[in-house]
Amino acid sequence: QLQASGGGLVQAGGSLRLACEASGRTFSSYNMGWFRQAPGKEREFVAVFRANTRNTHYADSVKGRFTISRDTAKNTMYLQMNSLKPEDTAVYYCASGSARTILSEIRRHASYDFWGQGTLVTVSS
Repeated sequence: QLQASGGGLVQAGGSLRLACEASGRTFSSYNMGWFRQAPGKEREFVAVFRANTRNTHYADSVKGRFTISRDTAKNTMYLQMNSLKPEDTAVYYCASGSARTILSEIRRHASYDFWGQGTLVTVSS
């Protein structure tokens, strides 16, 4: 089970930190990712922390502004979002998937089998 939190309303240029608490799985054994879905748009990849390599990958649209991290002791993953823009407005979902997922597939939402309920981030201009 994944529980996302930390969303809210923020002005453009501001920051938010999302959290995703995991239970029922060995947290560190799975890829942990963030996706988002804006109104009327498809769900899109934001960032992932790969379990095997401990590498992180980001969508081009958030690179340099967002940072994904995890605290294995707390079974919690974070998404630090800085320099927020109105186009970042979306429901943000955390997800976990197999650590065996190949690199070319980690941005596909089909590569994740457990999803949190989503947390809404609204960035005003």
